[in-house]
Amino acid sequence: MTKINIPIDCNNSPKKKFIKEFNIAFAKGDADFIIAHVSEDIIWHIHGDKKIEGKEKFIKEIHQMKNEIADQLILKSIITHGKHASASGEIKMKGQSYMFCDVYDFKSATGTIIKSMESYVIAG
Repeated sequence: MTKINIPIDCNNSPKKKFIKEFNIAFAKGDADFIIAHVSEDIIWHIHGDKKIEGKEKFIKEIHQMKNEIADQLILKSIITHGKHASASGEIKMKGQSYMFCDVYDFKSATGTIIKSMESYVIAG
C-alpha cells in the first residue's frame, strides 16, 4: 500500500486537484487513469534518460512502469497557471528515495488532457 502525503491546499483549484490525482495514479501504478489523460501526440521527456513521443509509445512505457508501486509519495508543491502546471516532491520505492519535478502542458486551460510532460528525477 502506498502512503500519500499531500499539502492541504491541493484541492483549491480543479487543475491542482487533477495534478494531485495524476501523481497518485503514478505512485499506485494506475495505468488506465494516466493513459486516459494524455493526448494522442503526447511528448514525455524524462531528462537524462529518454524522450517518449506519441500515445502508443507512452502506453508501452506506462505498462512497463505500472508494477513499480511506490511505498510513499510526498507531494511538496503543485503550481498551476492556465495551460501549465508543475508538481514537485519525493517518491520512495524499494528503499530508494527519488526527488522529482514534473512540468505539464495541457491541451487547454480548463481540460485535463496533457500534451507534454517534462520530468526531472534525482536519486537521493
